[in-house]
Amino acid sequence: MDRIRIVGGAKLNGTIPISGAKNAALPLMIASLLTDRTVTLENLPRLADVSLLVRILSNQGADYSIDGRRQGEGREAGQTVHMTAREIVDTTAPYELVSRMRASFWVIAPLLARCGEARVSLPGGCAIGTRPVDLLLMALEKLGGQIEIEGGYAVAKAPKGLRGAEITFPKVTVGGTHVALMAAALAQGTTVLHNAAREPEVIDLAELLNKMGAKITGAGQSTVEITGVARLNGAKHRVLPDRIEAGTYAMAVAMTGGDVLLEGAQAHDFQAALDVLVQSGAHVESTNEGVRVSRNGGPILPVDVETAPFPAFPTDLQAQFMALMTRANGVSRITETIFENRFMHVQELARFGARIKLDGDSAVVEGVPVLKGAPVMATDLRASASLVIAALAAEGETMIQRVYHLDRGFEALERKLSLCGAEVERISAGG
Repeated sequence: MDRIRIVGGAKLNGTIPISGAKNAALPLMIASLLTDRTVTLENLPRLADVSLLVRILSNQGADYSIDGRRQGEGREAGQTVHMTAREIVDTTAPYELVSRMRASFWVIAPLLARCGEARVSLPGGCAIGTRPVDLLLMALEKLGGQIEIEGGYAVAKAPKGLRGAEITFPKVTVGGTHVALMAAALAQGTTVLHNAAREPEVIDLAELLNKMGAKITGAGQSTVEITGVARLNGAKHRVLPDRIEAGTYAMAVAMTGGDVLLEGAQAHDFQAALDVLVQSGAHVESTNEGVRVSRNGGPILPVDVETAPFPAFPTDLQAQFMALMTRANGVSRITETIFENRFMHVQELARFGARIKLDGDSAVVEGVPVLKGAPVMATDLRASASLVIAALAAEGETMIQRVYHLDRGFEALERKLSLCGAEVERISAGG
């Protein structure tokens, strides 16, 4: 497996182009199964999860083509992909594919809505908690889907099609909202979602579906209304910038010092994280080109943070912020309310010399004046980013193992950081 070697100590200065959002790209790609026409997605990031989802959708019958790179485009430039599911050739999504990426379970919605049946493997456990799919299945049942669990598969049927319904989520669920939007778009009648997720990625999916001919109002609010249509058409859509990638690099700049333009980033998509960075001593400025983050000379100040659904501080930036707080001038408390077992990066950060104590669903971080490079191991996608942030500020060399986690969600990470002055290199397996 590849490794990443980082020699810390350099400030970050320059421009980092922000890629298309992974958490938007995946549901947008899955939505292509709802129509027999071509869905074109621009600014699709080159990520391991995107490549895997292409394989899964191909299994269902989707054809895809990728536009060639334009002259002068680097690896970090998003790609344009055309997806066409003229005919669904298989309504089964097998365990060997779904088990590798939880979001692929969402194919159950377009398969059931378009074909009246679906057989999709349950995704199983996850390194950061159980993350059950019960609310996703509840939404489909409210829409008239008949669902049985057989041999580790969710078997869904709607022989007379889906019907509009009132769906109230007992807690905010991004996956449940994605599934309900896709299924309700082709249901008969009107569906109203209560306590819907408000994330920018939910808005992005609704915008694509509306371009395809769906009738969705209220996306981005707690109550969303969908009036079903008989069929959907093709469309062209640009994937929104990745707010988690932008937040990660913003925290890296706050950690190392320097001045970086996060090109294309949209401040309103991660304002809670930017507000916390300002409290920690960084300077943040939103411009027409993106978001500029800098910290020159001042100390890192401790800030208490609690994760919560959008628009609050995102769980997907919790590990990265914890890395920043390991160098704060004081004690901070970070509380995780979304996922259980999402503190596995704590023991790896401790290898740098960080002082972190766990207290139930909180981590108490006592800042230290110096971190020292160490061999560390990534445990999940966002935790791996926290190790990169710590390594950038640590004295000496850090070797990060299991970087395939990073490849799932960060496009051209070594190149983007290197262009801003960091000493970062990928060492290929066997190298």
